[in-house]
Amino acid sequence: MEEFRKQISKDNLNNKAVSAVGKAAGEKWKSMSDADKAPYVAKAVKRKADYEKDMKAYNKKQGEGAAADEEGSDEKSMSEVNDDDEGDDDERRPSQESK
Repeated sequence: MEEFRKQISKDNLNNKAVSAVGKAAGEKWKSMSDADKAPYVAKAVKRKADYEKDMKAYNKKQGEGAAADEEGSDEKSMSEVNDDDEGDDDERRPSQESK
C-alpha cells in the first residue's frame, strides 16, 4: 500500500491531508481481491513475527537488567537518603519554644 500512498499523493498534489490519503487507501483495500491483498498480508505477517521476536529479546534484556538492579538493592536510593537527612534536620534544630 506504500506505493499506492505515493501514487495518491502525486495524483492529488493540492490535497496533502493524511485523512484523505488514508480514506482513499481504505477504499482501494476494500476493492482488492484476496489474491491482490496476499503480498501485503504476507509482508504484514513477516513484520509481525519480526516485531514479536524483537520484543521478546527486549523484554528478556529488560528482565536481566532488573535482576542486576535487585542484586544491589541493599543500597539506599537517593530519595531514601534524602528522607533520612530530613529527619536528622528536625533533631538538630533548636526549639523555638524558648522565646
